[in-house]
Amino acid sequence: LGTSSICDADTHLPLLANLSMIVETVIRLRHLGHRVILVSSGAVGIGLRRLGIPARPSELALVQAIAAVGQGRLMALWDDLFGQLGQPIAQILLTRSDLSQRTQYLNACNTFEALLEMGVVPIVNENDTVSVGEIRFGDNDTLSAITAGMVHADFLFLLTDVDCLYTDNPRRNPNAKPITTVTDIGALREIVDVSSSGSSVGTGGMATKLIAAELATAAGVTTIVTHSANPGKIVDIVEYFSNPDVSPEAPAPNNVLCTRFVAMSRPMIDRKWWILHGMRCAGTIYLDAGAVVAVAKYKKSLFAAGVIGVSGNFSANQSVRIVYEVEKEEVSANDLELDNAKKRIMSAIPENKEVIEIGHGLVNYTSSEINRIKGHHSSEFHNILGYCDSDNVVNRGNLVITVPEHIIDDIFVTRVSKNKIRAEQRAPVPVTPA
Repeated sequence: LGTSSICDADTHLPLLANLSMIVETVIRLRHLGHRVILVSSGAVGIGLRRLGIPARPSELALVQAIAAVGQGRLMALWDDLFGQLGQPIAQILLTRSDLSQRTQYLNACNTFEALLEMGVVPIVNENDTVSVGEIRFGDNDTLSAITAGMVHADFLFLLTDVDCLYTDNPRRNPNAKPITTVTDIGALREIVDVSSSGSSVGTGGMATKLIAAELATAAGVTTIVTHSANPGKIVDIVEYFSNPDVSPEAPAPNNVLCTRFVAMSRPMIDRKWWILHGMRCAGTIYLDAGAVVAVAKYKKSLFAAGVIGVSGNFSANQSVRIVYEVEKEEVSANDLELDNAKKRIMSAIPENKEVIEIGHGLVNYTSSEINRIKGHHSSEFHNILGYCDSDNVVNRGNLVITVPEHIIDDIFVTRVSKNKIRAEQRAPVPVTPA
């Protein structure tokens, strides 16, 4: 639930009728045997009303103070509404740093599981009073997607102010067409305008919902975008899409009109999901083209021989971003063979991007140690560092590849790139028996 679903954007008064319908929907889902988690915005909006402040300030400390005032009022409001129907609730406040340690992440998952087993409805929000830019989720759409991935949810509902996604803004363009089923979010971005931001009291918008859908579907969670003014439709949507006799390609009837993002058939395993979305990135490692092909195409560990640069200060076992730095070269119209390769590269690189993200991984060495061993064979680690904790920088099991395969094929798997792949990257270093 976004802030615009909780309180009025101008007066900041809570939308009691809307909230009551949401509570009734949650109770209906509980009676049908479903387990429900509510990810609720609104602390800042409720705080603005409580303090009589007309607009959301820009200063971080003021926003956090307003959130501290509003969070208690928001939970009291939810408790009153759910209490009328005898439903116990629990408050869970999260920041990204709460999930950055594996034990903390698992403890949070176990807490959710225990609350759901006891029949409690957890109400989740970002801990705005202490979070700062580098540990923020940024918006509750992203937080809800990460929560859905943590508990292995079947459905994630993102409630907004439209029934579904449209090819254009239906308020301005009467010819805008609804989009009911999405299997490729990348292709969707090319035909849908999501540039509009959220309300004056919120932080989201349709762009953040696409990001959330991308995160959730990668974890195997079917994601639904629908209108918050009619939350009772959620029950119909769940029953309709849970029916095995319903064809996924068939157009949905009007009573379940929504945009459904189909979950990936092979979702990311829990540990890799945590590395990619639970941990905060502490730095960046730059690779050469050969290392990119080795780790992304041939599924090898990342060895120091393929590392050409490091940025940021990080320790061992922290998450880092692994990238390839693009060489900005003008394509000559006269060099035919080289021209075609460069044209493929330039067409595959996102516009205005200087690096291509290859993936994320947990490093075995600190940033200063990687700076010293970059470009060297693992047999040289003892001479450089005085020790060798691991023969690779990132082990294959701790590496999550995010770059699409077609970009790997178009950019890196060329005659030039293949010749650069080192023997160490093609196969593990043989270990001599003691």
